[in-house]
Amino acid sequence: MKIALVCPASLPATQFGGILFLCVDIARELSKKEHQISIYTTDLDFANNANTFSKNLPRIEKINQFYIKRSHVWIAFKLFFFNPSMFFQMREDNLDIIHSIGIRSFQSFIAALIARQKNIPFVISDQGGLTTHPDITMGKFINKLVYRLQSPIIKFIINQATKVIVANEYEKNIFLEFTSEDKISIVKNGINLEDFKKSKIDFRKKYSISEEYILFVGRFHTVKGVDVLIKAVNEIRNFLKSKNMKCVIMGVDFGYEQEMFNLIKKYNLESQIIVMKKPAREYVIAAYEQSQMLVLPSRWELSPLTPLEGFAFKKPVISTNCHGIPHTIKDGQNCILTEMGDFKKIAKSIEYLVNNEDERKRMGEEGYKQVKNECNSADMANKIEEIYQKLIK
Repeated sequence: MKIALVCPASLPATQFGGILFLCVDIARELSKKEHQISIYTTDLDFANNANTFSKNLPRIEKINQFYIKRSHVWIAFKLFFFNPSMFFQMREDNLDIIHSIGIRSFQSFIAALIARQKNIPFVISDQGGLTTHPDITMGKFINKLVYRLQSPIIKFIINQATKVIVANEYEKNIFLEFTSEDKISIVKNGINLEDFKKSKIDFRKKYSISEEYILFVGRFHTVKGVDVLIKAVNEIRNFLKSKNMKCVIMGVDFGYEQEMFNLIKKYNLESQIIVMKKPAREYVIAAYEQSQMLVLPSRWELSPLTPLEGFAFKKPVISTNCHGIPHTIKDGQNCILTEMGDFKKIAKSIEYLVNNEDERKRMGEEGYKQVKNECNSADMANKIEEIYQKLIK
């Protein structure tokens, strides 16, 4: 099959997050089966922020057995990137099917137009919470206005879709507001375990960290609950000191970085919290491996990949029971889930796992089993391939 994958960002902009990795993993897995795969995307390179676009990136780049085809972004507002030349790029190529990942995007709109023009199947995956993301429900007025203006485009994309792939029942219920159930298929998100083998980097040695540490990986944004984590660390600061433990926060600024540092300073936690900005992917993987646990107090997630990445190294997770999280990881089995914003419960959960090594190991092992048996990129890609084949027939 000649498959077009469409995404607002691709390599090397790994700090863009989940949908980038999903798209690349689908391309990598399906190209092993001799399908012809191209990712159509922007030239985002994330050198300094989410609006850094580089004409120096190759327009067409072969990675492993698939291609990344980039076009330049001329205008960007928030995460809406305007790259009109992608339309002509896709129109010229011979395609059997198009799969767009991240539908609240200009790229998905182009994909819908091309699929309609070529009269070929059009598959969509969102991963962004069409109606439930806090930026839509509680964001600033300008954000709400932009999302409202995007609504006709979103409806057009969904109406054009031949199939909607969702990650779990939570996301399925969101799409049922827009389309019929028979149009929706559930395929669990997965990670590529080959990317999470033992790291060649000694993370603690590299950053002169002699202590054990708990780890947060994610955007510096209130949605990710970084403030909740900082309050939890403050709550048990003396306990952590007694256990010779620190907290490592790794990520990229999405509007909350200065407030985050102000909060750390307010609680005098500069010696207990280590912040690493814009970390390279290989250092994130090394940090997973040497951490004691992941703490991810998100206020919203649809089907997060970060816990699964921690599971790849058999690390337990502390998170919240909001939105799609309990549909992705299993409370009491491989994680501890708390109420959103409950920093005291987060703190107690950290204490509990620090004091109970056997429980840490048990949860970590259970998490690894989930990734190995259910949530890996090979199984994900196989199920998606089956959907493509049925649509083309």
